[in-house]
Amino acid sequence: LTCTRCPSTIQKDRKTKTNAIKTSKYNPFTFLPLNLFEQFQRIANAYFLFLLVLQVIPQISSLSWFTTVVPLVLVLTVTAAKDATDDIVSKRVFFLCGALRGEKWMNVQVGDIIKLENNQFVTADLMLLSSSEPLNLVYIETAELDGETNLKVRQALTVTGDLGEDVEKLADFNGEVRCEPPNNRLDRFMGTLTYAGQKYPLDNEKVLLRGCTLRNTQWCFGLVLFGGPETKLMQNCGKTTFKRTSIDRLMNVLVLCIFGFLAFMCTVLAIGNCFWELNEGSNFTAFLPRQDGNEATFSAFLAFWSYVIILNTVVPISLYVSVEIIRLGNSFYIDWDGKMYHAANDTPAEARTTTLNEELGQIQYVFSDKTGTLTQNIMTFNKCSVNGKSYGEVTDSCEASNKVDFSFNSLADPRFVFHDHSLVEAVKLENPEVHAFFRLLALCHTVMAEEKREGELFYLAQSPDEGALVTAARNFGFVFRSRTPDSVSIVEMGRQRSYELLAILDFNNVRKRMSVIVRSPEGKLSLYCKGADTIIYERLHRSCSKLMDVTTEHLNEFAGEGLRTLALAYKDLDEEYFNGWKRRHHEVSTSLDGREGKLDELYEEIEKDLLLLGATAVEDKLQDGVPQTIELLSKAHIKIWVLTGDKQETAENIGYSCNLLREEMNEVFVVSGNSPEDVRQELRSEVSPIGKCFPSHPIHFFVLIGSVFPPESTLGNGGVKAMADEAVNGEYGLVINGHSLAYALERGSELAFLRLACLCKAVICCRVTPLQKAQVVELVKKHKQAVTLAIGDGANDVSMIKAAHIGVGISGQEGMQAVLSSDYSFAQFRFLQRLLLVHGRWSYLRMCKFLRYFFYKNFTFTFVHFWYAFFCGFSAQTVYDEWFITLYNLVYTALPVLGMSLFDQDVNDAWSFQHPQLYVPGQLNLYFSKKAFFKCALHSCYSSLVLFFIPYAAVHDTVRDDGKDVADYQSFALLTIAHNCFVISLSPRLQLGFEMSYWTAVNTFFVLGSLAMYFAVTFTMYSDGMFLTLPSAFPFIGTGRNSLNQPNIWLTILLTSILCVLPVVTYRFLFIQLCPTINDKVQVRQAKATPPPPPRRTRIRRTSSRRSGYAFSHAQGYGDLVTSGRFLRRPALPRSSGFSHAGRTTTSFSPMGRSAGYSPTGRPQNAKVSDVEVTSLQMYKTIRDPAL
Repeated sequence: LTCTRCPSTIQKDRKTKTNAIKTSKYNPFTFLPLNLFEQFQRIANAYFLFLLVLQVIPQISSLSWFTTVVPLVLVLTVTAAKDATDDIVSKRVFFLCGALRGEKWMNVQVGDIIKLENNQFVTADLMLLSSSEPLNLVYIETAELDGETNLKVRQALTVTGDLGEDVEKLADFNGEVRCEPPNNRLDRFMGTLTYAGQKYPLDNEKVLLRGCTLRNTQWCFGLVLFGGPETKLMQNCGKTTFKRTSIDRLMNVLVLCIFGFLAFMCTVLAIGNCFWELNEGSNFTAFLPRQDGNEATFSAFLAFWSYVIILNTVVPISLYVSVEIIRLGNSFYIDWDGKMYHAANDTPAEARTTTLNEELGQIQYVFSDKTGTLTQNIMTFNKCSVNGKSYGEVTDSCEASNKVDFSFNSLADPRFVFHDHSLVEAVKLENPEVHAFFRLLALCHTVMAEEKREGELFYLAQSPDEGALVTAARNFGFVFRSRTPDSVSIVEMGRQRSYELLAILDFNNVRKRMSVIVRSPEGKLSLYCKGADTIIYERLHRSCSKLMDVTTEHLNEFAGEGLRTLALAYKDLDEEYFNGWKRRHHEVSTSLDGREGKLDELYEEIEKDLLLLGATAVEDKLQDGVPQTIELLSKAHIKIWVLTGDKQETAENIGYSCNLLREEMNEVFVVSGNSPEDVRQELRSEVSPIGKCFPSHPIHFFVLIGSVFPPESTLGNGGVKAMADEAVNGEYGLVINGHSLAYALERGSELAFLRLACLCKAVICCRVTPLQKAQVVELVKKHKQAVTLAIGDGANDVSMIKAAHIGVGISGQEGMQAVLSSDYSFAQFRFLQRLLLVHGRWSYLRMCKFLRYFFYKNFTFTFVHFWYAFFCGFSAQTVYDEWFITLYNLVYTALPVLGMSLFDQDVNDAWSFQHPQLYVPGQLNLYFSKKAFFKCALHSCYSSLVLFFIPYAAVHDTVRDDGKDVADYQSFALLTIAHNCFVISLSPRLQLGFEMSYWTAVNTFFVLGSLAMYFAVTFTMYSDGMFLTLPSAFPFIGTGRNSLNQPNIWLTILLTSILCVLPVVTYRFLFIQLCPTINDKVQVRQAKATPPPPPRRTRIRRTSSRRSGYAFSHAQGYGDLVTSGRFLRRPALPRSSGFSHAGRTTTSFSPMGRSAGYSPTGRPQNAKVSDVEVTSLQMYKTIRDPAL
């Protein structure tokens, strides 16, 4: 990449930034200090560093330094290695090289002109000046920006394109660019270029953004507009909200409680030391020198800090590292799950984060997009209404089985399927309204055509809707063939015609329509418009009232079948009026202030008094397994809210089709108020019928004096109470429009809306904006304090995906922006059931068992020191050998608990699907909570009493067979250590065995291996050789050999193990017999029964009432691209008119330029028909849940 300076200027009122971007956190010199600084910001790490400081004070420490240093260094090393790996991956070094002047990226400045060559990375935000391609086109790949791998086209201004690659002309280029300030809008750019006294408008199609890659273009030149952190790529790399699980938040609270409990124990023992010194200390002056004064108080002070060191194991330093390892392992299970792999597009499931797995087992609310998430987003032209007559409805069974023969049209798509022969007859009879209808579809679009060989058309469409409509027009005789910036060529019933393209009034989410202004070969000016029916109806001439009524009935019928609809209209224009309008349009296009608003006013002015032509109906089929997945998630008490940009009637119909709404519901409420008061009144009135169905048991209502719904200050986070769930008899649904939702989300109504929505089993929000999607998610998070999940496939779903606790991206037809912003991704909505009910539930269960067992073993280990203090004069002496203290968490007990946390499962995946109620305990935090932690502490206290006093009683006043005493300190310490290891991790029949439900060879190896490691280390450290090598470090010479060969020692170990396990066995036995949980019942059934064979999959038939809807793209259109002509890469091939009885040609369509072709049957191009996939849900969907 090469660079040259030029006199051009960028007009802005601020200091320009350099192009240097630092993407790494560390360098070789700062890594160690900076990483250590970050790690010691964790309370546990800082605490152990503090202990290390205490241990260097001889008056305080009774333990060797390595008991703290070894665990701390290991934790710091593992974490540092992980951070270094992540930083190396994110660190990039780029260089410039070329013939003009090689520069590093960091030295590129605003105003420089740089040269890019094929396959090079765009270094900064550039204004395209010229290129090697015809018409100054460049082809770029934007995968780094939006994840889309299809090539996009940009075109330079003609005035700058004439500069070519003449370096002298480029260096002398003297222009002034005025543009908007830096922002993160990837889809918008506004600016003007002043050159040679003329003003030229600049938009998004004239710029190359940093992050793009130049493809299929030999070279291009660009002027640097923004560099470094001001580029749109870096503007979009703002701080992402760090998502933390509810278990993380609970652990932080518990760790603080543990610190408080540690301080309490140390205080008690320090007070005990003080009393012992006052009452008993004088009896030991013969060998414990004493000083006059406040020696008892000072001794207690030293004892406090000594016990802080000894009891430090109660604070879990290795907890966070262990948790990260477990999460990483569970993430691999998601990545490796073949049942979540979609073969059609070769897409596996992917865990894009490793920190949220257990949160998947606690989801209470799922917020889902509709198009592309619940549906396939593969559109097929199904029906239409033309001049008051409906086409596509087939009543004759013979006609339904016979497809329409399009052999009269050699350019027709051979895979296009249509059954109503009357529409073809109307086309052949040259019905003027039908011809105008399909002429509009062939002209009013931004589709680009590519013809590699004669008659082999390839369509690149902005949306699947547009591709389906243009393909339909092609099959019915109006073939869109090619276009230039100023013309559109179509084949009308065999005749080649070229229309002059005068203007494109492009689509956006506010306009919800698009129009084109064309001049026919006869010189007639016409405006063709298509869009949402409500939008088009507002702009029709009053003479169309009767036709509107008939067409509305047809629209209702179409939407009642789940079809997406569009209304079509046109008008003829006066030449003089249009010339004036065109002049004003050019003036507005070159202005910077309020350009978009002024353009909308101009569009509104000309798009009125239209004449209605008819309507189209496009089918967007449900994805496989969507109804079954929603039904299963509902049984798991997961509430599903659909947030869609579609019209109310279309979304409502899809709700019925996918079993979200059901006819047997008590009532489906519709909120459609047009003012805040109307919405508030509707919300209150619709709660009334539900209130009559409340059960008789007490309900926590939200009642304040003078108001049924409390103000926001009484509920929510930050010290505000969460809105409790209310029980209700019956099932209700809620449907709310976008404009009503805007009022419902206002401060005075949001709690009323939330209460009504939470009382309903299903909620559908229609015509919502991306911002409203995020607001709904935030509302539930704030006031319900429930775990939420958002799932979507498009860029308009990114906001809610980031707002939810868990974001799931569907890799579909709308690019990869949702996937890139998500925490988990896969290809089909049906995989959500496996993600939550299998992987999520298992991850949560494993994590909870790990935490309970981790705290149990650490508390048990530590409490033994507490009891021993009462027998050693509170002198801060340890029971255990120092090496055992060092290796306890690292070697002896790490692997058994790790194996349980990675491999355990209460029931297999098939039974998880058959009994979705197994998911409910996770939603209620029943497996791990503050109450469970308190029970764990009590259990540890009991176990520590047994582990201390049973061995103490067993060796007290006891002698060996040879008459020698065994009640020495070393023997007692070894016996206590052995008891601890056997009880904690010995065999499946002891403590760990009762925690685990699923044993593997790996678990057995870990348990037995840990025990073998204990014996190996013990006999090695207590050997004569180790004592002779380091006598001060290994004083327990021969203790292991002398103690463990005594029969009474093994009998004591057996008795201690039984007493520790007995309460667990008794509790579990009584609990299972008297009040078993659903997990206990299903585990018993799984052990006794074999799952039934999978049933055959049956087709879900749609049944719903009449509704209307519309279909259109949710993204900005390609209007500017079409009029600029940048899609033209080569001259059009010579062609025939296309209407003959010669051999058929092959055609295909690809939405957004993807390689997979359009299939009117809903199957991707070239896809093989595979065997029916049988998911675990579908295997057991016919099994009714038995009464448990």
